[in-house]
Amino acid sequence: MQETWMAVLKGLPEFQDRSALKTWFFRISANRARTRGRKEGRSIPMSALGNLDQNGKPVVDVDRLTTLGIWARPSTEFGVTPESMADRSEIRKQVDSAIATLPDRQRLVITLRDLDGCSSDEVGNVLEISATNQRVLLHRARSKVRQA
Repeated sequence: MQETWMAVLKGLPEFQDRSALKTWFFRISANRARTRGRKEGRSIPMSALGNLDQNGKPVVDVDRLTTLGIWARPSTEFGVTPESMADRSEIRKQVDSAIATLPDRQRLVITLRDLDGCSSDEVGNVLEISATNQRVLLHRARSKVRQA
């Protein structure tokens, strides 16, 4: 609601009386809700995942949390073994190999976004491409790497 109200206040000087004020306000509200729904639909809240594993046991030992749900002590079990490190190394080689076979633009976009951690705006500015083009290139690159 706050976002909607701010949009109404900012847009009020441009309101041209071509529709009723309540219709204009409703349209702004509907557009904000649709945008928010798209953004929030991409993620799953942790609470939706539940707190039990496949065996019905708690995922986290409750003794490790304070009454406020904050970690009382950090985890000392990271599950890093020589075997898991070798697996990661092999996977990384396969991913690097798959990225090397991509067309130039796709390789640049996936490298900048996923390996270098650049934002989509930064990638668009560096490569001088639109946000839409950047998303398409990234989607295609990730699909090819995932398939490989």
